[in-house]
Amino acid sequence: MRETPHKARFDRLDRLSRQLDSVFRIPGTRFRVGYDAIAGVLPVIGDAAAALPAAWILIESYRMGLPPAKLARQGLNLAVDSVIGSIPVLGTIFDAAFRSNLRNVEILRGHLEALDRS
Repeated sequence: MRETPHKARFDRLDRLSRQLDSVFRIPGTRFRVGYDAIAGVLPVIGDAAAALPAAWILIESYRMGLPPAKLARQGLNLAVDSVIGSIPVLGTIFDAAFRSNLRNVEILRGHLEALDRS
């Protein structure tokens, strides 16, 4: 992505999504987990705490002009992550695999890159 008015904001969201979804590598594997999956180990409180920065990604995407259909897709990713992620044990595994924050930042990246090309 070239230098745009949104680049610094996007870069912060990109770093946040990586911290939430893939900051740690599980030793002996290629699999990565982030704070979202780790927080999910704590029932209710952990999932709620992980949902706050995830919601921030949606808010910033809205502020950066992401169209309503793509915002809805981001919201669906967050809802699926929150609902299934709240299931004990299975939810933690799902959080580690689904990576809704990385998905949502990729939706925003695609939109901003399309704007750059036009």
